[in-house]
Amino acid sequence: MSTEPHAASSPASGDRANAAPSPFRPDVSLDQLNALSRGTAMEPLGIVFTEIGHDHLRGTMPVDGRTRQPYGLLHGGASVLLAETLGSSAGGLCVPEGKGVVGIEINANHVRGVREGLVTGTARPLHIGSSTQVWDIRIEDEAGRLVCVSRLTLAVVGRR
Repeated sequence: MSTEPHAASSPASGDRANAAPSPFRPDVSLDQLNALSRGTAMEPLGIVFTEIGHDHLRGTMPVDGRTRQPYGLLHGGASVLLAETLGSSAGGLCVPEGKGVVGIEINANHVRGVREGLVTGTARPLHIGSSTQVWDIRIEDEAGRLVCVSRLTLAVVGRR
């Protein structure tokens, strides 16, 4: 999967000057995102943010005793937790100061079982509006095969 930004449709599509601006605030680092995970559901499941790209947020989760269901496969609920973590965190990076996001709907299609290793999720925006956002989250195994695809809808709200 390419990590290059989506360029605007022009003859010089490889030219960064023609690339769409990143939707993310530039003032947040991976260290800050990972620090926010301490003491939350992400910490015991081993979820780690690994990349803030031009148009995506990426993170990993181990497939082990913390995230497997009784039949030895990655638990679908763990995949959904990874998907919502990535989508909500990415969404939060797209709102102005004083605003936040909350999940209002998530769905997931589990397309491949995983028994061990590490899965990687990548969240990309489908819609970033002033009142709602829609995110596409793809989770892949270490070989790059699709494990789960999820769509997350967020509401943009004022922070109290």
